[in-house]
Amino acid sequence: MIKVSAVRLPIDYNNDDIKHALQKRLNVKERDIVSFELLKLSIDARKKDDVFYTASLAVSLKNEDNVSYDKYIRAPRSLDELGLDMVKKDARVTIVGSGPAGLFSALLLSKVGVKVTVIERGSDVDTRTKAVERMKLSGVLDVETNIQFGEGGAGTFSDGKLYSGINDKFFGVIFGEFVAHGAPEDILYSAHPHIGTDYLKEVVKNMRKDIESLGGKVLFNTKLVDLIIENDKLKEIEISSQGKVERMACDRLILAIGHSARDTFEWLYGKGINMLAKPFSMGVRVEHKQEMISKSQYGKFYDKLPPAIYKLSTRLSNGRSAYTFCMCPGGEVVCASSEEGAVVTNGMSEYARDKENANSAVLVSVTPEDYGGNPLDGIAFQRKYERLAYSISNSYKAPCQLYGDMEKNRASTALLSVKNSYKPGVIPTDLRECLPDFVYDGIKDGIKDFDRKLHGFAHNDTLLTGVETRSSSPVRILRDEQYESNVKGVYPCGEGAGYAGGITSSATDGIKVALSIYKEIMSK
Repeated sequence: MIKVSAVRLPIDYNNDDIKHALQKRLNVKERDIVSFELLKLSIDARKKDDVFYTASLAVSLKNEDNVSYDKYIRAPRSLDELGLDMVKKDARVTIVGSGPAGLFSALLLSKVGVKVTVIERGSDVDTRTKAVERMKLSGVLDVETNIQFGEGGAGTFSDGKLYSGINDKFFGVIFGEFVAHGAPEDILYSAHPHIGTDYLKEVVKNMRKDIESLGGKVLFNTKLVDLIIENDKLKEIEISSQGKVERMACDRLILAIGHSARDTFEWLYGKGINMLAKPFSMGVRVEHKQEMISKSQYGKFYDKLPPAIYKLSTRLSNGRSAYTFCMCPGGEVVCASSEEGAVVTNGMSEYARDKENANSAVLVSVTPEDYGGNPLDGIAFQRKYERLAYSISNSYKAPCQLYGDMEKNRASTALLSVKNSYKPGVIPTDLRECLPDFVYDGIKDGIKDFDRKLHGFAHNDTLLTGVETRSSSPVRILRDEQYESNVKGVYPCGEGAGYAGGITSSATDGIKVALSIYKEIMSK
């Protein structure tokens, strides 16, 4: 096969259009094209009167020696294709957390014959969905099963975006495994792949069933509460389930905890696990009508293309950055609280992305200098503003403000054309009551600059709902080149440990940590 890039396709393309475009590009007859496969598909909307798709394809020809194109060699698309040998001795690994890092490390190790036990403080995804819906309808929070905690991790209730700012050799494996476990096949070639929360719920469930079929155990509603360490080496762990605490033998522990496992960070620090404070970001969720975003991006073709996305950033006059994050086309703003008396927002979309509003985080960078040098000070900083947001209504209703009012430094009293999607509801107010001044001012100035790039972003009716504090972990649990912490046998992993930022990078880190443990097992 050969790789052919930058193939232009109409926005209503079909297979015949692809064949004709390849015939023209390669100067061959249709009968010479044996097969083709989309490798990447993106929308080119630089000219609003001429919007089209551009594609890269793997093409098989009857006689490929007659064309001067690079050979295409498909990268692995499953963990099985990594070609790992089975372990020949009894080996056991315990994994804390069932987000992407935990699931992929558990799946890889299970496939090579390691007996894994996954500990998840929240519930299975079906029970978790009920808890999330109950929160939306009644404002009743379950502090152990919510949008942060439970099967699949925080990403399960998101847009399921898989695009990342980095590139890695394991991305093909990750995408292939997602498809094998029920994700839409277009993630294999979309320039901005996403799964959607509706598909993700089934994907993580299928991955768990696969782990169990290979001999692994998944323990829900089970919390890691202590490490038993002797001579800087892990010997046992203590877990708590339904009020009962018990010890388990454990000499290899993958800490794939999420960025909201604050209580776990706190006692790990007390046990002497080395960690540092790290930068993160804070802000709000911004909502516009999706139709406005799509028209601004695609012009007259807006209704013939998928809902438009955006990614915007700017450098503020004070040297900080303001940027959009986790954009959810046709989605909703959700309550992502995991502690009583604290309001946290996030965004979510289903695969169809067919709801009225678009939303994304608008965030401003926060550094350890803003909140103190202790590794746990970032948690206290986040918690302070989450509790201020809760105190505005003494409930999980979220404070909100119109951009037109923010620009005039006045409180909002009512919503206008953009209706809130957040449940259990919003309270119009002045967001200065629950944001640091530098974050509030950064959001205001950032949105003004974003409007120069995406007209309508700074409309008076633009709705801002707060607070968004959990974009990334405020700590980094230190590890060496073998992914091991200062306590031998403890392997910090994924987003909560400070080594990833999203589904794909978390899954990648899970694979790398699992491979390091696999190599260590095989070397003995």
